[in-house]
Amino acid sequence: MLAPLAAQAGAPVPDKADVAWMSVATLLVTMMTIPGLALFYGGMVRAKNMLSILMQVLVVFAVVVVLWAAYGYSLAFGGDGAFFGNLSKIFLRGVTAESTAATFSKGVVIPELSFVAFQATFAAITCALVVGAFAERVRFPAVLLFSVLWFSFGYLPIAHAVWYWAGPDAITDAKSLEAVVAGAGFMWARGALDFAGGTVVHINAGVAGLVGAWVIGRRIGYGRESMAPHSLVMTMIGASLLWVGWFGFNAGSSLEANGVAALAFANTLLAAAAATVSWTLGEWVGKGRPSMLGAASGAVSGLVAITPACGFVGPMGALVIGLVAGVSCLWGVNGLKRLLGADDSLDVFGVHGVGGIAGALLTGVFAAPSLGGTGVFDYVANAVAPDYSIGAQVWVQLQGVLLTVVWSAVVAFVAFRLVDLMVGLRVPEEEERQGLDISAHGETAYHV
Repeated sequence: MLAPLAAQAGAPVPDKADVAWMSVATLLVTMMTIPGLALFYGGMVRAKNMLSILMQVLVVFAVVVVLWAAYGYSLAFGGDGAFFGNLSKIFLRGVTAESTAATFSKGVVIPELSFVAFQATFAAITCALVVGAFAERVRFPAVLLFSVLWFSFGYLPIAHAVWYWAGPDAITDAKSLEAVVAGAGFMWARGALDFAGGTVVHINAGVAGLVGAWVIGRRIGYGRESMAPHSLVMTMIGASLLWVGWFGFNAGSSLEANGVAALAFANTLLAAAAATVSWTLGEWVGKGRPSMLGAASGAVSGLVAITPACGFVGPMGALVIGLVAGVSCLWGVNGLKRLLGADDSLDVFGVHGVGGIAGALLTGVFAAPSLGGTGVFDYVANAVAPDYSIGAQVWVQLQGVLLTVVWSAVVAFVAFRLVDLMVGLRVPEEEERQGLDISAHGETAYHV
């Protein structure tokens, strides 16, 4: 994820294949959210809250896309800084059909508008992911106001810190590399690897959701009344759409139609499959029988864990990451959830938080060329750096994880408290028992 390049005479021209692929990838990420995430979440809530969760995902997605164009893109990718860019591209000023953005290859660019649109969908799905943690009990205005605050002060600085740099064409020698590092995002400058959003998207959203579940409190009747998913068919459809859309999410993050995109594509397929198998087997052994919800959750856990690693690890590394993700996230939604004591309604932290942490750390292991990974590219020598250290890279990855956890938690806590003061977080008990579909929106998902 790179800084935009100003259009200049004699500058590189976007390749039509890259433009086409980025357009498709952006469509796929949009499909991940609406309808993918919406149906995945919708099937897991009770019938009386089906439309409310669909509404939250849809409208949060739309609001964040608007905010991304207004100021989000500029603050995330508009210029040098440790955690924020600047407002040079506010309201997409200067972004035209002719302006271009860098990729990861020297002399290769894509239209800046393609980069803007692709990144808008990342920001939007991240904010939509959070709402699953406190589903079935939060006022709709509170969801929207929290999303605006957390997007502005939670998502944007982490996206900039992890992904922003001036691009490969700015690096010609050791001195220019120093300048690029000095102006880059805080974690990029330290060498953190996050190909498609393990920290930026999944850990970030998972932690914010967990904080929300703690601050807002448990659903009425939690632990005493049945809160089983009302439609695992919907959840299966949503999970399937997520899996398909994730190929755009991960492979699209190469920003080019090239071999790295192919690697990310294959790794996404393999890790999700491996996690589905390991979660299913783990649940089968632990509970005596496998479940459809478990298999679908396993697939998503593998997709989450491979996200930071997909363009850096080899296929066998992807398989291992998927296998680890399945069993670790199974523990995350069972044992860890009980330890934390939070009513994380749709297991946002158990899947996205735990899976994102596992994937981020394992990226440091399996990116090693000795284990089939790509290593780290040296843009001064224009070759893979020869001195990859697993221990050193895992340490950098851990720093990125810790930064994201602390930053997201603090911002989320403050945002929830502010929202509670301004509009109130939770619906009244009577409305919660009635269901948010009727009480908040005056509609019902099903007529019998």
